[in-house]
This record gives sequence, C-alpha cells and structure tokens, in this order.
Amino acid sequence: MTMKTIVAIAAAALAFGLAHAQDYPTKTIRLIIPLTPGSGADIAGRIIGQRLNEHWKQPVIVENRPGAGGQIGTAAVVKAEPDGHTLLVQSSSHSANPAIYKSLPYDPLKDLADVAILGKTPYVMVTAANGPYKNLKALIEAAKAKPGEIPFASAGVGTSTHLAAEFVIALAGLKMIHIPFKGSPDAMQDVLGGRSSFYMAPLNAGMNLVKEGKLTGLGVSTKARAEVLPQVPTIAEQGLYDYDMTLWFGMWAPAGTPVPVVQKLNAAINAIVLEPVVKEQFEKLGIQPAPMKTEDFAKFVRSEMDVYKKIVQHAHIPQQ
Repeated sequence: MTMKTIVAIAAAALAFGLAHAQDYPTKTIRLIIPLTPGSGADIAGRIIGQRLNEHWKQPVIVENRPGAGGQIGTAAVVKAEPDGHTLLVQSSSHSANPAIYKSLPYDPLKDLADVAILGKTPYVMVTAANGPYKNLKALIEAAKAKPGEIPFASAGVGTSTHLAAEFVIALAGLKMIHIPFKGSPDAMQDVLGGRSSFYMAPLNAGMNLVKEGKLTGLGVSTKARAEVLPQVPTIAEQGLYDYDMTLWFGMWAPAGTPVPVVQKLNAAINAIVLEPVVKEQFEKLGIQPAPMKTEDFAKFVRSEMDVYKKIVQHAHIPQQ
C-alpha cells in the first residue's frame, strides 16, 4: 500500500468520523456501569447521563452490570458497536484491575477509547461508631495484637476500595482478612453491623453515616482533609505519611469509536461538570470536577495503572 493510498484512507476515515460526529447522537445512549446502584460511579454517571439527555434530546439509559470487579460490564462495552451509543462509566477500579487480575476478558489499553474524567473524590476509612475502634491508632494496635484475625470489607476483589485498604494495611505493617462484597452498599452494611473492622468508603457513600454518628471516620485518603468532613483527619497526618489516594470516575467508549465522536463527548462532559447545577450536586457528594482533554485523561488512566501495580507489589497481594 502506497503512502498516497494510506493518506487517502485516513482522510476518508476522518471525513466519515466528522460527518458521524455532526449527527451524533442519533439514537438512545446506553451508559453501562459495571458496579452496583448507589456506587459513586453510578451516581456520577446518572447525573451526567441526565444532562446529556437534556443537552442532546436523546434518551440516556443507565444499565448496572456489576460483578467480577467490573469486568462483566466492561466486557459488554468492549463488544458493543463502536459508534458512541454504548459507553462505560467506571471508577478508578478500571486502572486497578490490570494489577490484580492475571488476565482480563479485554485489553484495558487497546479495547477501549478514553473519553473523559467525571470527577475525583477521597475515600473515607469508616468503622462502626459503636465498635471498638475510636481512631486509626486503636485499629492498628488491635490488628497488630491479632495478626491475620481481624477482617476488613471491600466492594470486591481488585476494586479500588480493596487496593486503597491494602495500601493502609501495607504501610501500617499489618496482616488482616479481606472480605470482598459485590458492591459498596453490602460492604457498608457489614461494617455498620460490626462484622468487618473497616471499609475504605467512597466519600459520597460514607459521609452522611459519619455525620449521623452511625459510622466513625478513621481517616480521609487524600493529603488534604475533605471539605464535607473537616473533622476527620487524613490518614497521612496520623503517621502513615506516604498515604495519598483519590477515587475518580471516568467514561470510556469501545475502541474504534470515531475520534470526532469521542472529542464531542469529551467537550460535552467537560462543560457539564462545570455547570453550576452539576457542581452543586457534585459538591454535596464530595466530588470535585477535574476536566481533562482526551489525551490527558488517557495519560492519567495509564499513570493510575502504575500506581495500583506498585500497591499490589508493595502489599504482596496475590493476583487473582
């Protein structure tokens, strides 16, 4: 194939993509969320979906397909028609999965196009308010006294909530029992019931229960305290100085989706997250907008994959 032919094909593909983007969307958009209803990604995805519906006058349907650390829903998006009408909304578990699973039913780098980041939020490490752990120091001391005996909850093996917890455990030099659940609501119930010692809850999931006095906030995962829970100290300021983790939510499309369509989605989402009504909704959930261009989001996703690989290696977590 000559260079002239390659250029002609590329030009034709671009022209097709631009034409497609001008008309896009032409039918119902499906947002597949591979997590349970009520998760941070689910709530953020529904807020964005509603605005896309209002913006483009096309129906936006949200489908929750939880399971296998998000693999089931993600695999469904990978197999979908690459026309921008089937999209994935996932948490930072998307970047954690390659670190924890030996093999995935998709290639996270080749099978998906990075579209946009929806926002960032801290985790809050929570424990039952009527339980034995009044602060992080008390939990660490108890776990050191009973190595390998005290359980902690997560939203599933390999999820970002799992690895965020393992990072605390590794930095504190502890041995604990991992109890994975199908999602954040189940993990939270286990902690509220006093069966698991703690859960690294997405801020939106844990903050109201902390404010109501049903859960105790042992620590916030970022270097700065959360504005919505100013009384809860950071994990770093309590002696685990290297601890700094952020939960984030993003959107992806199947690989092969025309670049102009991806760019149109990116521009729309970057505008939506800065709308006053959406910013207000996000603030109540402790989510901060962090708009990025597609190429910057792609770099960010890959840098996060490196972060999680280091956590898995540091914590000696066996691959699944």
